[in-house]
Parts: sequence; structure tokens; C-alpha cells
Amino acid sequence: MTAGETIRGVLELTRPVNVIAASALPFIGAFVAGGVADDPLAVAAAVAATGFAVGAGNAINDYFDREIDRINQPDRAIPRGAVSPRGALAFSLVLFAGAVALALTLPTAALAIAGINLVALVAYTELFKGLPGLGNALVAYLVGSTFLFGAAAVGDMGPAVVLFVLAAIATLTREIVKDVEDIDGDREEGLNTLPIAVGETRALQIAAALIVVGVAASPIPYLLGYFGVAYLLVVVPADAIMCYAAYESFEDPTAGQSHLKYGMFLAALAFVVGRAAVTMPVGF
Repeated sequence: MTAGETIRGVLELTRPVNVIAASALPFIGAFVAGGVADDPLAVAAAVAATGFAVGAGNAINDYFDREIDRINQPDRAIPRGAVSPRGALAFSLVLFAGAVALALTLPTAALAIAGINLVALVAYTELFKGLPGLGNALVAYLVGSTFLFGAAAVGDMGPAVVLFVLAAIATLTREIVKDVEDIDGDREEGLNTLPIAVGETRALQIAAALIVVGVAASPIPYLLGYFGVAYLLVVVPADAIMCYAAYESFEDPTAGQSHLKYGMFLAALAFVVGRAAVTMPVGF
């Protein structure tokens, strides 16, 4: 491999699109908490720490998953030889160190969330990924907690708690559907994921039930008075997309999990719109 191919492979390990998307989540959490303008340096540190941590988590996941990826994702950096397993591990450790350094500048609550999440990222693939439902739940917590992390960075987690719960439910659903999509490689590797343990149809039924719970809970920020009608105008289409995606997953898990992601991002946007409408000057 040339130096250019190796650099490209290293960048691929981080999943740049996922890093950018994940880095937006603590910003949203801070915005929902109303602290972006009051403490921009803390928000920037939370965003950067999340980006480093997600990149590190993706790299170490590829390190542990290299044999599975030879079956499911042979074009990834390690299976195709662009990056060695040892190189991927070293790169992930550098990124983890960067995330820790940034987290140390934040308030105690945010630092505690960062510490828990860094341990969870490392433990996920090696200890939890192959356990039915537990690995999925851990990933769901990690995604949802990025909103809490951003809110904690500016000192107010209140409104972001609801966002954390809804994001975790939607992510858990998507992770189950992704396990259905990857069932052949996981079975070959001897993993005992939820679809393998209970069957694909039962796993998809559980995923659909979770979406129903999440959709039913989505009006809570409006009912609690956090946000007004503007929030509902955006969250209702997001709910519709996620419900359709859950239904679609029974026929096409790949398309279903992709559409679930779109619905999740739209739901996060609903919180941004809801907060912006609350803070917008009267008569604007």
C-alpha cells in the first residue's frame, strides 16, 4: 500500500461522516439546554471530544471486528490491507487520549459522562457486542448520552434528558435491525446477537415495538411545556419516517435501518426547532 492509501485507510477507520454527525449531537444537547451562547468554549470542547471519541471507537471496533469484516465488509481498511491491525489500535489510542484531554476541561457531570462512555466504547466490541440485546443497548446509551454530554458541558441537563431517552430508543431499534442485516457474518463468527438468539422475525417485532414506544413518548417535551407547536410540526414527520422504516425492515433491513437514521436526525432537528422557537424574540 502507498502512503496515500494508508492515510485514506486511517481516515476511513474513523467513519468521517459518522464523526461529523455524532459531533453535532452534543452541540444540539447544549443548544437545547440554552447554553451555546453563554459558554461557547465548553461547547466546542464537548463537540471535539465527541468527535475524537467516536473516531476512536470506530477504529477500535474495526480492530476487534477485523475477522467478521472479512466476511461482512471486506472493503474496509483492515481487511483490504490499507491499515494493519496494530496500526488501527495505536491510532484509536491516540484519538482516545485527545478525547480525554478535552473532557478534562469540562464540568464534573460532563467529565463523568465522558469517562463512562470511553470505558463503554472500549468494552463494547470485546465484551458486549455478541450478547443478545446488551450490545445494542450499550450503543443506544452511547448515542443518547452525547446529547446529555453537551447539555452537561453547559451545566443544565434538564430538557436534554427527554432527548436522551428518545434517541436511545430509536438507536436501539436501528441496532437490532442492523444485526438482522449482518446475521450471516455474525453467525459465521459465532456471535449470539438478538436475531440469532430469538430469530429474525421476533427481533424485528421487538424493534417495531420499541419505535411505537418512542413515538408515543415523543410529545412529552410539548406536554411538559419545554417546546411549543413548532416542535410537533417537525417531530410528527420524524415519527412517521421511523414507523415506516420499522415496517420496511421486515422486507429490507438494509433500507429500513438507513431510513431509521434519517428519522432520528429529523427528530433531533425537532428539538433544535423547538428550542429556537422558544428563544425567538416576540414579534420576530
